[in-house]
Amino acid sequence: MAKSALFSVSNQEPCPQCGAPLVIRTGKRGPFLGCSHYPECDYVRSLKSQADGHIVKVLEGQLCPLCQSVLVLRQGRFGMFIGCSQYPECAHTETIDKPDDTAITCPQCKQGTLVQRRSRYGKTFHSCDRYPECQFVINFKPVAGECPTCHYPLLIEKKTAQGVKCFCASKQCGKPVTAEKNSE
Repeated sequence: MAKSALFSVSNQEPCPQCGAPLVIRTGKRGPFLGCSHYPECDYVRSLKSQADGHIVKVLEGQLCPLCQSVLVLRQGRFGMFIGCSQYPECAHTETIDKPDDTAITCPQCKQGTLVQRRSRYGKTFHSCDRYPECQFVINFKPVAGECPTCHYPLLIEKKTAQGVKCFCASKQCGKPVTAEKNSE
């Protein structure tokens, strides 16, 4: 359907503010109902269900550190998260998948450690915890060790057809590291 056609689709429902008919419009977050007398009347209403941020489960015995209310498991736009049951009065939230610290020193800056992160598309990667000062990133699981060929201080773990193998994390080298050399 053309974008201009969406502006002409009438819902035959009156605007609660001015009484003009509501029309379906699109924005960066998808379609919504808006008043046909915009910009004089700025009434809008979402067409999506109100399930965004809905409570999935009450976590009995876990209290909010800010207001001491019960914490709940919620389903939001970006997945599951833990939040306060008194939302919107209390806006405390926690992530379920906390990034695990690998305790492996960053080979680029040699000050930070590598932590697991998740991209906006859901892919897992590891990067330096000193970002944005250090922008080291790898897409595979880091393994402590040194490449016997180029002496790069980090190895990565890749799944191959022959099983899980370790490789040099340096983009210039990238050679496989055998188990005997890795254990030294």
